Amino acid sequence: MPVLVMKFGGTSVATLDRIRRAAKRVGVEVAKGYDVIVIVSAMSGETNKLVGYVEETSPLFDAREYDAVVSSGENVTAGLMALTLQEMDVPARSWQGWQVPLMTTSAHSAARIVDIPTENITRKFGEGMKVAVVAGFQGLSPEGRITTLGRGGSDTTAVAFAAAFGAERCDIYTDVDGVYTTDPRICENARKLDKIAFEEMLELASLGAKVLQTRSVELAMRYKVKLRVLSSFEEQSDEAGTLVCDEEEIMELNVVSGVAHSRDEAKMTLFSVADRPGIAAAIFSPLSEAGINVDMIVQNISEDGRTDMTFSCPTNQVKRAEEALKKAQDSGEINFHNLLADTNVAKISVVGIGMRSHTGVAAKMFKVLSQEGINIKVITTSEIKISVLVDRKYMELAVQALHDAFELEKAA
Repeated sequence: MPVLVMKFGGTSVATLDRIRRAAKRVGVEVAKGYDVIVIVSAMSGETNKLVGYVEETSPLFDAREYDAVVSSGENVTAGLMALTLQEMDVPARSWQGWQVPLMTTSAHSAARIVDIPTENITRKFGEGMKVAVVAGFQGLSPEGRITTLGRGGSDTTAVAFAAAFGAERCDIYTDVDGVYTTDPRICENARKLDKIAFEEMLELASLGAKVLQTRSVELAMRYKVKLRVLSSFEEQSDEAGTLVCDEEEIMELNVVSGVAHSRDEAKMTLFSVADRPGIAAAIFSPLSEAGINVDMIVQNISEDGRTDMTFSCPTNQVKRAEEALKKAQDSGEINFHNLLADTNVAKISVVGIGMRSHTGVAAKMFKVLSQEGINIKVITTSEIKISVLVDRKYMELAVQALHDAFELEKAA
């Protein structure tokens, strides 16, 4: 039988009624002749509650026990989903990560998937099981301990299963009905996209769009897994949601497909750094070791052998970045006169595969922001994206202005 992977996020399984609704969707696919692998998240709010218990019990917690506790929410949902399907006369059973087994690295709370053997689940399908309900977000380390994949890891679990089992498609059910040209809460003209290319979705996910976890899109692109983003709260049809696929499957590529924003950005500047070979490595190696997620990097023109270095990072990593850089300064690895953190900035990005073959996108973007009186602090570009840092108070204005300027409310 063909295999279909269906993933239900926390809001989609938040109550028993929602689990029943999700189970009915699974039953529809089983009736079409699919063997279904269902990946479930913990019920909405459950993981946060479990994390709170751990932090209250042990501020300097053992990461192995942290994973044992926070992964338990998915076990509850998987069991309840399997029971619900059984009540519907659909042959189903629940699987925890170690029962598959989904093998991962030993990096607790941030493990990466190494292998998903298919034999156990495939054998059960052969014995008459129609639905395997798998607890998302969790796996098994080489040492035999429970691991977790990091927040949002159930998306990654779903795509990895789709790749391992050669699934026809991977459907991600969430509380939105697809991928939009921008955040509909900011721009009322935002339009749902029928299709979006893997590369565009990867950029949007990494730039602040919360629809899919970045790692899940990376996996889907690498293994050519067709992803469909759907709402679990709306009527379902074959054309529902947004299909994330190869760009070859999209007839007309927009020059710009979407505008992304990230509110929680900080701009950090090291003033008067010695301009010498190896200085960038001396600055960013300690940041990497401290787990700082550096994004935009700009180095100013050197004067008298000194330069300024600016970079962006999430606001919740600013203190760790400051500590890492001051420690490097104290040890003599780098020398700077001052370190300034601006935590009142936002990142605005335009993304589109069509940029590869069209000129003038950057000029248009900068002109629109200028007309709105919005000053650009930092600029970075790639083949299919342009990102800028602006004062946070202008974030919504910038998003709306760019969305209008590129006429994203119109289909290609």
